[in-house]
Amino acid sequence: MKVMFVDDETGFLDVIIKRIRKREIDAFGVSDGEQALERIAKEKIDVVVLDVKMPGNRNGIMILKEIKTRWPLIEVIMLTGHAMLEAARSGMDNGAFDYIVKPVDIDDLYYKIGDAYKKKLLQEAKHK
Repeated sequence: MKVMFVDDETGFLDVIIKRIRKREIDAFGVSDGEQALERIAKEKIDVVVLDVKMPGNRNGIMILKEIKTRWPLIEVIMLTGHAMLEAARSGMDNGAFDYIVKPVDIDDLYYKIGDAYKKKLLQEAKHK
């Protein structure tokens, strides 16, 4: 399983990736949506953990929509602060697997990533 984290807070990215890798998940991070789309185009990624609030022209919901349009089998978990809960729910309406609120509970995140990956595997099996 390969997981990509997309968040402009590099300190958060470093910490969360280290913690997820300790659980033997292949994880890496990028700091904006454009980088995320470039990486998905080049390599197989199973689950994306995507911050709702992103710098640049496109926020997390816009990036989510593009991922689900171009790569519908990739599962996306939206990452949000308490103030952005409505945006996270909007993400669910646009195809996100689930959302998680910062500060992140690492166990909760770990299980959501696992569930998202299982869903992706089921969808891939149906499309073969």
